[in-house]
Amino acid sequence: MKGFTQIYTGDGKGKTTAALGLIVRATGAGLRVYFAQFLKGGKSAEIRTLQERFPDVTVEAFGSGRLIRGKPTSGEIDSARQGLVRIGEVLSSRRYDVVIADELNVVVAMGMIGVKEVLALIRDKPDSVEFILTGRSADKRLCKAADLVTEVRCIKHYYCRGVAARKGIEK
Repeated sequence: MKGFTQIYTGDGKGKTTAALGLIVRATGAGLRVYFAQFLKGGKSAEIRTLQERFPDVTVEAFGSGRLIRGKPTSGEIDSARQGLVRIGEVLSSRRYDVVIADELNVVVAMGMIGVKEVLALIRDKPDSVEFILTGRSADKRLCKAADLVTEVRCIKHYYCRGVAARKGIEK
């Protein structure tokens, strides 16, 4: 099977959810999946669910789990860089059919990882691996290098009316 590079980006909700849906489809078809989540710190509901109910999916988290406002700390940058190195190892290992880098676009947009490093991952990935990047603010160069780019737009959201993130729905 030919593997492509997919990007899910935009200001709307549903980018990670799209990647999680792909995990369900891929594991149902017997594909091997690796899911790396940047920034969120491994305590999200989706991480717990993957670990508990999808034991065949390899899950790793690279981040503090705190919302980064302003300049990232050196620890947050180190964690992101560790994640990037790990993604490179996973891609080159050919052990997985689907590799997902959740929120990697945000990490790049914040300057924690250089766009050229991610472009190298896209360029050097084995032809058989499907590589998915999620997160808002995807760099135009990454979008150009990808085979599929989906922009999730927010048309209307109840956040604007002051509704906080709800357990099991947004968090």
